[in-house]
Amino acid sequence: MSAPTRRFENAVARYFEAWNAAPDARAKAVAAAWTNDGGYTDPLADARGHEQIAAVITGVHEQFPGFVFRLSGVVDGHHDTARFSWELVNEADGSAPVAGSDVVTLDEEGRIRDVYGFLDRVPAGA
Repeated sequence: MSAPTRRFENAVARYFEAWNAAPDARAKAVAAAWTNDGGYTDPLADARGHEQIAAVITGVHEQFPGFVFRLSGVVDGHHDTARFSWELVNEADGSAPVAGSDVVTLDEEGRIRDVYGFLDRVPAGA
């Protein structure tokens, strides 16, 4: 595995750690994954900075208790940009009612500058 590939995979691993962190560990996990002024944008949210990003993550977990985010497929990247797909999985029954694809840009240290998220599958009424 090449160093650039590891860089992208490590950044995406930290991203999922933040999304799956327990509430008391969430702020620390977000700070480890994103730059101080990092952003997160998808069709339902537009957040900048650690506090706003953590609030978005908290809101998703309040809407989908008992669910975790999992990588779906491989991480692909070049230069400072990576893309990957994910699913939101119910830990009780393994169903994944929500799925999407994200594009992230990284800084020199491999921390996320920005996330651009796309929702590929969303349950009705969500």
